Amino acid sequence: MKRMVKSGVRGAATLAVFALVFTALMAGTYALTRDTVKKNELDAKVALLAQVLPAGSYDNALLDDAVVVPKAEATQLGNEAESRIYLARKAGRTVGAVVEATAPDGYAGKIRLLIGVDTAGTVLGVRVVSHKETPGLGDYIDISKSDWIDQFRGKRIGSDAQWKVRKDGGEFDSRAGATISPRAVVKAIHATLVYVDAHRLQLFGVRN
Repeated sequence: MKRMVKSGVRGAATLAVFALVFTALMAGTYALTRDTVKKNELDAKVALLAQVLPAGSYDNALLDDAVVVPKAEATQLGNEAESRIYLARKAGRTVGAVVEATAPDGYAGKIRLLIGVDTAGTVLGVRVVSHKETPGLGDYIDISKSDWIDQFRGKRIGSDAQWKVRKDGGEFDSRAGATISPRAVVKAIHATLVYVDAHRLQLFGVRN
């Protein structure tokens, strides 16, 4: 009986030592890689922001020039928490903005977007940041799968009737059998244009 108890204590002690060593290794690895991971995430975000603005159209650091949209207003952009609008400037003059928006009603959940808009309210570019749409069906909204998302470039606020997929009487393409995802994206982009139009003075210093 004593041998069994000693064996059990020894086993427990061994497990405790392994747990401590593993925890220490994990903590050390996190400490060593934290800055690198953070830098990689920032670099990826900067690259994505650049995709929705014309090359050479701005000369400021977008991540350092952002307007915080409080939670109460962020819901107009489909976001559940406060979000950001990154201002693009050229020689000190505001030339556009990149808006964080969300299409909450995608087929498989939220579709997070970055939408570039100039001071006249024209779409400069759109990119899907994250989504869970069905592979091979609704994921064509992602630029890595098709150029579908590029059809929004050059579009303006227009009317509600225009901002629908063609199947619903609007002007935007969608693929047969996979219209829920594009419907959600179209709706979110239009909502973003409506928001930007209502806040042009605050964002760009110009009136409607």
